[in-house]
Amino acid sequence: MFASGNTYWGPRIKTPLKKTNALIAEMGITFSNAYVPSALCCPSRASILTGKYPHNHHVVNNTLEGNCSSKSWQKIQEPYTFPTILKSMCGYQTFFAGKYLNEYGAEDAGGIGHVPPGWSFWYALEKNSKYYNYTLSVNGKPRKHGGNYSVDYLTDVLANMSLDFLEYKSNFEPFFMMIATPAPHSPWVAAPQYKKSFANVSAPRNSNFNIHGKDKHWLIRQAKTPMTNSSIQFLDDAFRKRWQTLLSVDDLIEKLVKRLEFHGELNNTYIFYTSDNGFHTGQFSLPIDKRQLYEFDIKVPLLVRGPGVKPNQTNKMLVANIDLGPTILDIAGYDLNKTQMDGMSLLPLLRGDANVTWRSDVLVEYQGEGHNSTDPTCPALGPGVTHCFPDCVCEDAYNNTYACVRTLSSSWDLQYCEFDDREVFVEVYNLTADPHQITNIAKTIDQEILEKMNYRLMMLQSCTGATCRTPGVFEPG
Repeated sequence: MFASGNTYWGPRIKTPLKKTNALIAEMGITFSNAYVPSALCCPSRASILTGKYPHNHHVVNNTLEGNCSSKSWQKIQEPYTFPTILKSMCGYQTFFAGKYLNEYGAEDAGGIGHVPPGWSFWYALEKNSKYYNYTLSVNGKPRKHGGNYSVDYLTDVLANMSLDFLEYKSNFEPFFMMIATPAPHSPWVAAPQYKKSFANVSAPRNSNFNIHGKDKHWLIRQAKTPMTNSSIQFLDDAFRKRWQTLLSVDDLIEKLVKRLEFHGELNNTYIFYTSDNGFHTGQFSLPIDKRQLYEFDIKVPLLVRGPGVKPNQTNKMLVANIDLGPTILDIAGYDLNKTQMDGMSLLPLLRGDANVTWRSDVLVEYQGEGHNSTDPTCPALGPGVTHCFPDCVCEDAYNNTYACVRTLSSSWDLQYCEFDDREVFVEVYNLTADPHQITNIAKTIDQEILEKMNYRLMMLQSCTGATCRTPGVFEPG
């Protein structure tokens, strides 16, 4: 299983991951409607590991206070992650390499001596994304890396550790690998041979690029339109550098697939490629970040190949990263009724089973972050905002706290969102007519649909396990 940081593949966007596309997508299935329940690293990664929505794993942001790799997370959630079940109940060798959770290795939560249960081999990055000058926890012992490309560039180090595992693992037990490259997360340091790639590439200019977020939550409306030339140059540069870092991820995937093939294991191995969140570059005049409720932040790539998966398929079913844990446990033959997971197994979709009953909605939820003090460079904004750019456009705030129902059925392609603020601000989008979510139809949509969506949202926000999989508003029954 490969997980990249902050990757968005929107409609009609070319990809720098040409080898990945050929080796996974063209040899298997592409899920074109894959979502994360929270568009931020730590809550999303916690959802992958636990198969739960954020309101059930309680990781709300990237801080220790927000339960990111905290003592509470370690005590309450880590013993029940899907790798823990794979190792203890299914007899798997398990291997982790890369970025785990943003606060992993924090002294207040056990430092890098803490190795989560469920991992036979553990090579985890201390704290957040880096490419050079970082520390890895190697089965609980620190290993420091410097700035020499040939021995320290993190994506390549992860590739080499993974190849070593494939070389020396036991051939008498099944295996699971989770390789989590920080790329293409900032600071966007490409390998030397790729630093001049994509010289003519710029961020996509969709119809929501560099426009005012009319009728949207105040945080979106505060963005300055049109953006300054320096902001546009910055985000184009960021987009290009992100693509450059992905070329090393592409190399990593090619090496691993070739090694599996060399050992005669490729046709008996499922490979998943996905990301922990999307990313925006200039949409609604927001320079760069994630965290927002729109498609560009909550939608991610999901590619799968493996036994029984026919090549070159596209599946339009609504899937989420809470489904990855149940899917992998299902592949291992574990009874999913014994788990408390909110997600569904994708195995029937991977196999192409006939008459599969599938969900029509998923929950998206986010708890905004803000500083108590005013940003000294932007005093007019007052306290409560964070992640502000030099021209005082802020990407987050305390009351950027929202929950959405993302609905996709035969008759509806809809998103309904409510903010937990004084306005109880509502945003609704009909993505059939408005795929770039420019027009908020909260004031014009049929009142009965609005009430049904509000009720469904309240239900999903309190769901757990099987109750998260009950029929949606537009499903029969």
